[in-house]
Amino acid sequence: MGMAASQARFLGLTARKTNVEYEGQQVNQQRTTLSNQSANYYNQLLGMTVPVPPSTQDYTKTVYTFQDGNISNSITSLIARPDGEYLVSYLTTWTNDFTPVTAGSAIVTKDDAGNHYVGSDLLRTLGTGIDADGTYNGDDEYLLSLSNDQRKKLLQEEKEYITMLNDKYCAGDQTQQWYVRYVKNTSTETWSPMFYRVEQVDNAIYSEEGTSQSNINAYTIGSAKETEEIKGVTARLEKDTTGRYINITLYSDTDHPVTYALTTNTTTDQDAYDDAMNQYEYDKYQYDKSIQEINAKIEIIQAQDKNLELRLKQLDTEQDAISNEMEAVQKVIEKNTESTFKTFG
Repeated sequence: MGMAASQARFLGLTARKTNVEYEGQQVNQQRTTLSNQSANYYNQLLGMTVPVPPSTQDYTKTVYTFQDGNISNSITSLIARPDGEYLVSYLTTWTNDFTPVTAGSAIVTKDDAGNHYVGSDLLRTLGTGIDADGTYNGDDEYLLSLSNDQRKKLLQEEKEYITMLNDKYCAGDQTQQWYVRYVKNTSTETWSPMFYRVEQVDNAIYSEEGTSQSNINAYTIGSAKETEEIKGVTARLEKDTTGRYINITLYSDTDHPVTYALTTNTTTDQDAYDDAMNQYEYDKYQYDKSIQEINAKIEIIQAQDKNLELRLKQLDTEQDAISNEMEAVQKVIEKNTESTFKTFG
């Protein structure tokens, strides 16, 4: 190899070595960027809050109850006073055996005269159709079975029914009217009233044959649980050695306070617990999904970094080969230079 060729080869190798070094720097820069991205994803993982399942203890509370005959009472509020007394509120629950209750529904028919029927029973406007002296001129089987005096009392009873029905189902609007028919229980030979709201019956949609297109709600007199909250009663309470209340003395009548034994129960708000558990399951799903997404991104970064690492090793091998070749060319140049000077020496 001549002097000029050796010099050209050396310059070419030098340029190639520079390019390899530049590409290696670029690969290192890319790996640094990937490393920063990976660190950010790991920081996201560290910053995520792991969902915690709800505990039933968080939705369980101690409830104190006491009985007053057939009336059940459950304490809803207990506020201590400096003088040792308490301000107590409680929910009282009892069974009312004579109150309006729902009794299913029925198809109503009407004739050309505007009269309404359930089956073959004519619906009579509640509180009407009976004279003040108990006289009745219709063909209602039940009314015909009564004496005038009984019908007079039934008329008063029906007026009370109107008040009860409107209080319970019409928000106290005493202008609302009701239809009634009496149904016989063949087993007991007793008659029970069935009530239908006039507004609902009259405003129903009827077919050409006079049949209501939808069922009409029916009501009767039956048994139902009723509740009332008693607020702000002065009371004194007695505790046992465990700190639980065992007796309560109510001073609603200050001259005749009454003491009741307290029963301790624990109740769980199952609906609230189920809602919390559903929220936990949703949060856990979102958490697991986020973890999977971040891990997938980290795996992609790791694969990219692995490829860059392999490329860097290739560049390192190429750099060694270029350096070795440059050393060989450098020796050739030195020999050419030495032989040239000797020739002219």
